[in-house]
Amino acid sequence: MSDVLIAGVITVFVLSWLIPVVGILIMLESRGPFFFIQKRSGRRAVPFACFKFRTMRHAQPRSGFRQTEREDARVTRLGRFLRKTNLDEMPQFLNVLMGDMSLVGPRPHAIPHDAMHWSETAYRERYWAKPGITGLAQVRGSRGATGMTQRMDHRVRYDHVYIPRQTFLLDMKICMRTVGLMFTGDKNAW
Repeated sequence: MSDVLIAGVITVFVLSWLIPVVGILIMLESRGPFFFIQKRSGRRAVPFACFKFRTMRHAQPRSGFRQTEREDARVTRLGRFLRKTNLDEMPQFLNVLMGDMSLVGPRPHAIPHDAMHWSETAYRERYWAKPGITGLAQVRGSRGATGMTQRMDHRVRYDHVYIPRQTFLLDMKICMRTVGLMFTGDKNAW
């Protein structure tokens, strides 16, 4: 319940002006909608529509799934800034208000990405918790593309540390660290 209250306050005082401002900047830089909406797996692997600010050039959907890479030509200049500061994730406060996400929890992955790792029990267990806008793995440096199994294992380990220890105090520490990364920039965001 505190997640929804916090998300409501942020929506009223931050998103109410941030969405129009960033939306206009995105549409001035490249054609297309300012939101990127992607099906992701939520709690108990139930799919939901995850909102983000669009950080890539708008293109026709292609078959297959391709993660963003370092120096990816699809990412716009504004998109690089939004990613580095985590501002691209701000629309996910709407997902918290809708009950699909929490402020803190394991990050939700795209459905095709889940399919690549679903056979691993430890990976599936991350979906016992509601996914979050940020998480322990993200503030500990495990953010961005997870194409390599080693990177995914690292992220899953942090999720397994967080889930049984989930408390309001730990969530607030993770939120504060996330805010700090917004100001210093995240080297793992591209």
